[in-house]
Amino acid sequence: MKNAYIRFIVAAGAAGTLLTSAGLATAYTGEKLAGRAKVSIEQARAIALKAHPGTITDEELERESGGSGLRYSFDIKQGKVTQEVGVDAATGRVLENKAEGANPD
Repeated sequence: MKNAYIRFIVAAGAAGTLLTSAGLATAYTGEKLAGRAKVSIEQARAIALKAHPGTITDEELERESGGSGLRYSFDIKQGKVTQEVGVDAATGRVLENKAEGANPD
């Protein structure tokens, strides 16, 4: 009986860790601004990856001049190059698509 209890506690802890990790994976910087965006983070990711295929290494929703003033910013790595792609959060238009500089944001 004692072994069954220990296995239960270990399994519950592992499940909790998995759920917590999954929640962190969906969060991004600027999530509090999402209610003002007309384009969802999922839509913006697809737009950014179409503009520059690769792996998204960082993403945020921020207030920035240009376009509607609210944009998603993605760092997309392809090989050794990291590209910064900005997507307007109101229109879905690509506002920026350039190689990340020596001093990234």
